[in-house]
Amino acid sequence: MSKHQQERLYQLIEAVKLRNGKPVNARVVSATIESLGIRDVDIKEDYGFTSIPELGLHIFNLLNTPEFRGLQNEAQLISDHKKRQTIRLSNYLSGRSQLFVKDYSTGLFHLLPVAVQILSIIIFGFSLWAFVGFNKLQSTSVVLGVVIGLVVTGGFVQVIGKQVSFYWYNEDFLMAKKAIYQIIGIGLKSIAVLFLVIGAINCFIFLYPFQFIVITFIYAFLIGLLLLTLAPLYTIKQRYIISISVTVGTLVALGLHFFTKTPIYLVHWLGILISAIIPIIYLQWFFKRILKTKQGINNGTPKIMLAIYRNLDYFFYGLLYYVFIFTDRILAWSTSLNRDLPYVVYYEKDYEIGMDLAILVFFLLAGVLEYSVAAFSRFMEFHQYKERYSDRKLFNAKMRDSYMSHVKLFAGSTLVIALLLYLVIVKPWGYEAGFDEQLSDLSIKVSILGGFGYLFLTFGMLNVLYLYTLNVQKAALRILIIALLTNIIIGLFFSRMVSYEYAVLGMLIGSLVFAVLTTRFTLKFFKKLDYYYYASY
Repeated sequence: MSKHQQERLYQLIEAVKLRNGKPVNARVVSATIESLGIRDVDIKEDYGFTSIPELGLHIFNLLNTPEFRGLQNEAQLISDHKKRQTIRLSNYLSGRSQLFVKDYSTGLFHLLPVAVQILSIIIFGFSLWAFVGFNKLQSTSVVLGVVIGLVVTGGFVQVIGKQVSFYWYNEDFLMAKKAIYQIIGIGLKSIAVLFLVIGAINCFIFLYPFQFIVITFIYAFLIGLLLLTLAPLYTIKQRYIISISVTVGTLVALGLHFFTKTPIYLVHWLGILISAIIPIIYLQWFFKRILKTKQGINNGTPKIMLAIYRNLDYFFYGLLYYVFIFTDRILAWSTSLNRDLPYVVYYEKDYEIGMDLAILVFFLLAGVLEYSVAAFSRFMEFHQYKERYSDRKLFNAKMRDSYMSHVKLFAGSTLVIALLLYLVIVKPWGYEAGFDEQLSDLSIKVSILGGFGYLFLTFGMLNVLYLYTLNVQKAALRILIIALLTNIIIGLFFSRMVSYEYAVLGMLIGSLVFAVLTTRFTLKFFKKLDYYYYASY
């Protein structure tokens, strides 16, 4: 090989290193060589090899030696320079308990807004959208408003998380800002259109009084606005603003409720509106500050409908997830079996109390989900650098072992939470002390069955979060659809044939199906984790 050829080869190797870092295989190197404009006919004269594949194999073998084990491409080097510290295995193992405490507490902290609402309703009998003084018709209106607001905007929240994060991590901050406000606008318009349709139907087929429809719409619109304005804060890593906004809104509502004669509906609406305005103001200030120094690469207008289409799987998952959550309530409240039913859907207090207690299982397990997914990402990143491509089976096996350790942690946490929930139900200092009344047998039955349902649902969500980490979303959506159909069919049968409270069986069995199918797919996912890992980039 001549000196000229050696120099050209050295330059090419540097270009491959900069483009690929540590290459996965020889074919990747060959593709990179071709992408640099090098032709087969030039190989012999410029590099001393007979073909691009031969040259690619030579460079791959060179870069696959131990001295290049930690090789990174340009993007990885920039990322490391900005925010990443290399994780050594010894440090990871020795700091695992610290990471657990950090991630678990972070997960629980992010549920502070929920905790504020629970404490508020226990201490004051009032929260941002609940009031113990409501009669059944008023409760029906408010709860339906909350349900509709969550269901309609659930899909848009998922799109915000996916599309805005794309712009955000590419530092295209102006596009991120525009996308946020466009998606919020489309979400709110969707609620308005839905209620125009409901109002039109109500004119021909009387479902509820007109005042009921208006109150329900306002609650739905404001809850939807709140959810949509809080969602971007997760993406831009400003989650503490969520706790601040909800807490401030709740305090304002409590002040109006106890120190003024403002009607209860108006108190709720003002409280929710304030909680939604705070993140809007913060987002304006945040992007104004960041855009002073970083304009991004694109100053156009994002095509949001195209973004929704591209993220359709995420949109429907967010939509159907909330449908799944509330299906059992709608089925229980829409049957006349063993209860009076003056309207097509009518609130039932004992059933709702049981499900409110049951959902504590999900909230208290949130810390485990936060830790498990964060640890999975860290461990996967470490082993991606540590293991050779030829050791991909070892990589998959180690990641599967990590998953199983998280499953054991989930099971252990479940036992502690189950004991806590049991004490809340049976001890005088529990529910009885908080609400000055005993739980009915129906509420206890629903809370137990619903608690198991939320346990299975949360475990299924843990599996889905692993899949979402590497953009494997289609399987999660298919499984959710199967679980939802199970929920509807089982719940419909038992609520109509046995008693209304057995609608919870639909949620329980549907959640079990969700957990089993997601676990089955996740175990297959770990067998081919190396494929999914590289396919996600």
